[in-house]
Amino acid sequence: MKIRVGILGATGYTGAELLRLLVNHPDVEITWLTSEKFSGRQISDVFPHLKGLLDIECNSVRRFNDLSDTDLVFSCLPHGTSMHFVIRMLDAGARVIDFSADFRFPDIKTYENWFKSKHKYSNYLKEAVYGLPELNREDIAGARLIANPGCYATSVIMGLAPLIKSGLVIPDSVIADIKSGLSGGGRAPSLERHFSEANEGMGIGSVSGHNQKPEIEGIFSGLAGARYRVTFISHSAPLDRGILATVYSRLTGKMTISKIRQIYKMFYKDQRFVRLLDTGIMPFTKNVRYSNFCDIGLAFQEDVLVSAVAIDNLGKGASGQAVQNMNIMFDLPEIEGLGPTAIYP
Repeated sequence: MKIRVGILGATGYTGAELLRLLVNHPDVEITWLTSEKFSGRQISDVFPHLKGLLDIECNSVRRFNDLSDTDLVFSCLPHGTSMHFVIRMLDAGARVIDFSADFRFPDIKTYENWFKSKHKYSNYLKEAVYGLPELNREDIAGARLIANPGCYATSVIMGLAPLIKSGLVIPDSVIADIKSGLSGGGRAPSLERHFSEANEGMGIGSVSGHNQKPEIEGIFSGLAGARYRVTFISHSAPLDRGILATVYSRLTGKMTISKIRQIYKMFYKDQRFVRLLDTGIMPFTKNVRYSNFCDIGLAFQEDVLVSAVAIDNLGKGASGQAVQNMNIMFDLPEIEGLGPTAIYP
């Protein structure tokens, strides 16, 4: 029997990517979709590339009580909004993968401080599993509620987790410089993402700190058993999609790049979507575009370790990772529906 799937907020960029992956998934039946802007319209009218593949009507969340017969719900709703519908779906007996940050933090104060909003469902926070399969696969398998990681956080965590877990990185030495494609800002129109504004230019998102900064710090602190702080600066790049994260850190002792590569190889052993590049090779966003792969390159500049990571912000950074989580939750081959390589050129 196929997994009956519903999608909340299906017409943003993450929703569109999720639909692209799920219509080709052999074990999934998409039973309903919601969209406020396109309520009452066929999804194949909103996204013509789905014509003949998925021709169902988008509903408003006002019809929420009619959205039944669901095994799994993906919530692509915004931070602060998603939590209300996630809880209702859990209470109705569905399992949920939430793309927002609403359940990523065990500490409610962290969420409220960074998102300037009250969290009304603190009793569910301890139940939520952080959905990074390479760290939490066993917990994901039995979870009802998955907090799908942020795209920036995924890139930084993947790039340094093996050394953090081994206690080899000096706390407070980590600096993450991240370039992201414009789709990371969402599909809603905004001046800074108009073609003439964004093309041939780059800009800094925030110097004071992005809301995925505490997400990274929380995971690193948990892995190491000690408090970690990260200097994290995001940049927008004139790309449709893709993330390149360059993560700098200092180690607790002198190590060769060969030894570090061995640590990464062991940590990511049998991880289908992690590709550790050969010595001297650095990742390139085009090599992971439209895929769920995470490419990692390692090098030293004097005593500073440089860990460079490339992912697709809509793939491993969002919808691809969510499908990977779904496969684990329902005991399916982890690569199911995620097999294609990147598109070249």
